[in-house]
Amino acid sequence: MRLAYIIDSMAFKGGAERIISEKMNELSVDDSYCIYLITCYQFPDETPNTYYISEKVRQIHLQIPVHRQYKYHYPRRLWEKWRYHHLLSQKLSKTIDSIQPDIIVGVGYTLADVVCSIPCQAKKVIESHEARHFTMSNVLYRERSPLSKMFVGIYRKIYLRTIEKKASVVVCLTREDAIDWQKAHRVEVIPNFSTMQVTAISSGTSKRVIAVGRLEWQKGYDKLIRIWKNVYTRHPNWQLDIYGEGTLKNELQTQIQQEQVSNITIHPFTDNISKEYANSSICVLTSRFEGFSLVLLEAMRHGVPCVTFDCPYGPSGVVDNGKNGYVIENDNIELFAEKLSELMEHPETRKSFSEMAIVKAKIFDKEVIMRQWKSLFESFLKE
Repeated sequence: MRLAYIIDSMAFKGGAERIISEKMNELSVDDSYCIYLITCYQFPDETPNTYYISEKVRQIHLQIPVHRQYKYHYPRRLWEKWRYHHLLSQKLSKTIDSIQPDIIVGVGYTLADVVCSIPCQAKKVIESHEARHFTMSNVLYRERSPLSKMFVGIYRKIYLRTIEKKASVVVCLTREDAIDWQKAHRVEVIPNFSTMQVTAISSGTSKRVIAVGRLEWQKGYDKLIRIWKNVYTRHPNWQLDIYGEGTLKNELQTQIQQEQVSNITIHPFTDNISKEYANSSICVLTSRFEGFSLVLLEAMRHGVPCVTFDCPYGPSGVVDNGKNGYVIENDNIELFAEKLSELMEHPETRKSFSEMAIVKAKIFDKEVIMRQWKSLFESFLKE
């Protein structure tokens, strides 16, 4: 079976990029699968793959210079966007025609409309790594002018409708997101897994809280800093370490200074985040929305209890409130700070939550999830 994974770039450190590389590597071990990776905007000599990709995965880089469109404002940018979109469609169609895959897999927050529109006989699978309701919300947040927001909003509607009309199946990470995709031809739910090597289990004794993720509006670090200000007065000897990179780093550093809390440190991404989980006692997530939250799963595999907002979509499907962590009413800053402080003050609760977190994380083991993917792919052969 020939599978072609299509993504904008594998040069970024993100949850979707990591999980896609792990899935391709796992499938490539099975001789019944021939795996292709097609990147559209990556220039591998300048920006190599961030995560390891097996030599068995055949890589094709189209190298479309789409970033040049951002030199312009709307409406000129709309024209440039269409021009690169047309060039991409041409090159991608030729590539697909040359390799003749049985199945094409696209990622639902970037190129899914292009993937769905390729003229070919292959089945088209779209992975919804970013919940439908919040698709392109980060782009909308960055745009300042009403005209820009209007153009992005129109494009978003066309983008989503194209997927619903042309995708063979949309694969969601949560049942909540699947409901939003009900107009699609077929919808399946397959959550993420993590193959991160667990170097050690957290002892739960360090006075350290960890947060991991891109420094973007979606992740809600502005809310986390406000929460930490409340916590800091009760627990000045605890440390909050944030691991991430992104466009809001300077804004967040400014907010930390304004809030006058000295025990928050923003670190760049690290290649050994497992070590950082193991050296932490609590993991926090304050996102405005999630596709699934691989961070919560990774923390729980290390025996780190989590405190998370009940944001759409995903955290409540991973963390069981009061059993292996706390799921807080969305945007309730005061309650979040209260429950986080409570967990800091009770090491016996942290120990109990830690043990239950490890048990819960096992239902997301790689072997379990990959069986679901293979079953989906093989179902197309029976049609």
